[in-house]
Amino acid sequence: MWQALYRELNGKGFTVIAIALESRGATTARPWIEGANPTYPCLIDVDHSIARAYNMINVPQAVWIDENGRIVRPTESAGVTEGFRKMNPTTYEMPKKELDEGAAARRRYLDAIRDWVANGASSKFVLDAAEAKRRTPHFTDDIARAHAMFRLGRYLIERGRRDEGLRTLEAATRLDPDSWSIWRQMADLDTIGKSGGPEFWARVRALGPKHYYAPVDMP
Repeated sequence: MWQALYRELNGKGFTVIAIALESRGATTARPWIEGANPTYPCLIDVDHSIARAYNMINVPQAVWIDENGRIVRPTESAGVTEGFRKMNPTTYEMPKKELDEGAAARRRYLDAIRDWVANGASSKFVLDAAEAKRRTPHFTDDIARAHAMFRLGRYLIERGRRDEGLRTLEAATRLDPDSWSIWRQMADLDTIGKSGGPEFWARVRALGPKHYYAPVDMP
């Protein structure tokens, strides 16, 4: 959906920058990027620097930054819903209701971006500085430590100290249990594909009424 939007709005002062949070590096991320065949910039963030900078805890999340470098919408879920929680984990089938709601959410989010590109600072979807600051995800000491532990764990694994590195990554997930990005990378570095397997679905079920994707507060 991002390639189509970029193609539509390119030349109107708008660009997409996609960043893959992938600690396994380019070899793992490349097939997904090449499959999307994007003409906008795509980066691979092995250290989760972007997640640390903007307190991103999941994918897809987005930040809107205007031409002056001001964040006009801080980190938020980008056109997704909780519908995947109704997915059959074996067949990957989803009820039509959830599919329709997901498609509608994507349309709403992309239409909001179109409005921003067309109307700039006067768009009803642009937040003033005070509101953008209020909505910016709050860092805690534990979250900061979790990011430090994440980088350390990955460093240890790269240096051949795999067991120690995985224990460090597990400690990072305990410090920031809401970060699916940290947990997913820990799971994939532990066992390739584990992040989409039974462990993932058990963790989703354990959320209970809590959100996997926080609702987007948007007109």
